[in-house]
Amino acid sequence: MSVVFLDTVGLLALWDESDQWHIAAADAFRRIGELRFRLVTTSYVLLECGNAAARRPYRDNVYALRDTLAKRHELIAPTDEEVDLAWNAYRGAGPSGAGIVDQVSFVVMRRLGVVQAFTNDKHFVAAGFETLF
Repeated sequence: MSVVFLDTVGLLALWDESDQWHIAAADAFRRIGELRFRLVTTSYVLLECGNAAARRPYRDNVYALRDTLAKRHELIAPTDEEVDLAWNAYRGAGPSGAGIVDQVSFVVMRRLGVVQAFTNDKHFVAAGFETLF
């Protein structure tokens, strides 16, 4: 079964109808559903989403997704070693590099062998992954 990594950019675009990428994200998410991809993400991505959605009408969507993924064992808790690797990559990336949550995502995706991400974040492409919108 193919696996797709859920990124903050994609999730926020999906939930926020005023987001400039909402239509593209909704189309991509529908295709993912039709193809029955397995969805995974990290606890860090959901923390970032929860922070961004704290005062938005889609706040409950973050909680619901976290609950669903946790029950399916698709919510990944990065290891301490993965977090250390991510911080080292973050330090070496420079001001235009990916943020720490993205760096953690990259390390986890590599461990799991995941190559596709539900996002349009250019940092994922630069890190060697395929973005889905």
